[in-house]
Amino acid sequence: MTASLEVTFLQDGAQPAEQVAAELAAFLGAAQRTLDIAIYDLNLSGSPADQVRAAVMAAAGRGVAIRLLYNVDFPNPIPVPPPSQADTAFIASLGVSTKPVSGIPDLMHHKYIVRDAATDAATVWTGSMNWTNDSWTREENVILKIPSTALAAEYARNFGELWQTGRIDGSGKYDLAGVPVAYQDGAVKAHVYFAPGRGRQMAHVIANRIAHASRRIRVCSPVITAGVILGTLGDLAKRPHPDFKGVYDRTQMAEVLGQWRVDPHATWKGPAFQAVSTAFPFASKVTTPYTPTSVHDFMHAKITVVDNTVFTGSYNLSHAGEDNAENLLTLDSAPLADRFVEFVDAVFARYARTPAAAAK
Repeated sequence: MTASLEVTFLQDGAQPAEQVAAELAAFLGAAQRTLDIAIYDLNLSGSPADQVRAAVMAAAGRGVAIRLLYNVDFPNPIPVPPPSQADTAFIASLGVSTKPVSGIPDLMHHKYIVRDAATDAATVWTGSMNWTNDSWTREENVILKIPSTALAAEYARNFGELWQTGRIDGSGKYDLAGVPVAYQDGAVKAHVYFAPGRGRQMAHVIANRIAHASRRIRVCSPVITAGVILGTLGDLAKRPHPDFKGVYDRTQMAEVLGQWRVDPHATWKGPAFQAVSTAFPFASKVTTPYTPTSVHDFMHAKITVVDNTVFTGSYNLSHAGEDNAENLLTLDSAPLADRFVEFVDAVFARYARTPAAAAK
């Protein structure tokens, strides 16, 4: 039987951390030759930490070559994404090759694994989920597991750039052809972009699809700050448009709006966002303002669906994200798009109950 794309959706309070740890451990445990891990935030505790550590150490013990990239943060005035808190003691305890990466000022914001690259069993794990207890229990997130030698080769290429240079700038400067990926009884056309090399292109591809939507649009992102996407939504609001629902993190977006008010280059964005969030049906999750010790209950999923195309990965719909190390996966498939729409609609319904959906 041909291996098929798998998707897992996480919701705030809907699953225990041990369940997600078991899914990740099973993925790591299936490795035969290599594991290349790029993760923005890695800070686990308790049983989930033990499960992941055991899986990594068992893989290394049977000869799997493991490399792990993680973000090293610095004081950053941008509220999104919240800073990572990599547990360097836990990372050291894994006993595998590791490399911290700092973009200064940009971020190594990936959350992907390439398993057994350059083999017939090559598989990519990607999506929005960091490796923290709160990410697994208190946030909305998406996990994709995609068996594809061709797609794995592209992620492995990106990983190799970051591993070799230890730098974000200069990575991802190449165009990638779409590849077929098995899903249910058919195939999905998958295409991946990497920022910063293709960061501007990522935002424009999404905006262009939104501008030409014919049936439905769903937007689920912690923030919406990319100028081309705000502008496209603003134009769309002035004419007949397809069925639309959107969700964002109200607390994080409020912080962004506060920064825009004092930034002479971004003062237009606040009114633009307010107009868009009023014209379209948006729901917003009120989350806990970030501190190192607070619960991290962010609305963290990154999804745009336009007709039968899904855009997902690590990329927030943000201007700053265009300069980070990010990945954006596009997937063309009506059945898969239906599943993502179902998830976004469920999140929308949950947080639409919150009054005054637009950030203030």
